[in-house]
Amino acid sequence: MRPAAQPSAISPGDTRPSATSVASSPPAALPARPGGPVAAVRALARLARVVERAGGDLSLAHYRVLSAVAGGDDRASRIAVKLALGQPSLSGSVDALTRRGLLERETDAADQRAVSLRLTPAGARALEAAEAAMVTRLAELAGTDEELERLVDALTSVGVAIEARMAARFQEAATS
Repeated sequence: MRPAAQPSAISPGDTRPSATSVASSPPAALPARPGGPVAAVRALARLARVVERAGGDLSLAHYRVLSAVAGGDDRASRIAVKLALGQPSLSGSVDALTRRGLLERETDAADQRAVSLRLTPAGARALEAAEAAMVTRLAELAGTDEELERLVDALTSVGVAIEARMAARFQEAATS
């Protein structure tokens, strides 16, 4: 059993969304109804948990860090922003992944404050195994190839929308 997550302190200049910055009720255009947006959000949360369990001993937080590094983000500071994690939370995950031999840290020679992260071969294998298990679990949940395709399309659309929104927020924060 994992310890309960501790609330993170948000600094005054932090542009990450927080639980209090999100509306507590659905917008009028999306009325609460059985099978509506609230049910979809709850299902998505359950899906994330079920898929995470398929990842074996790799927690969702650790999976996200390994995935970000594998996706080309190597700077710890950029990963923290991308994953909407506080620096202490990211440092804890990086410490654990480094102890397990899944990540390596390097200090940038030009900027001693900057830390670059790199997957080790064991980290790449752990990520690949977790993703294969997660895909298998998603396929099992979908039941049919058609349902799997619909689910993948829907989740991909959500992912694209999230990335676009984050990019816009980062751009806005960078120019203000």
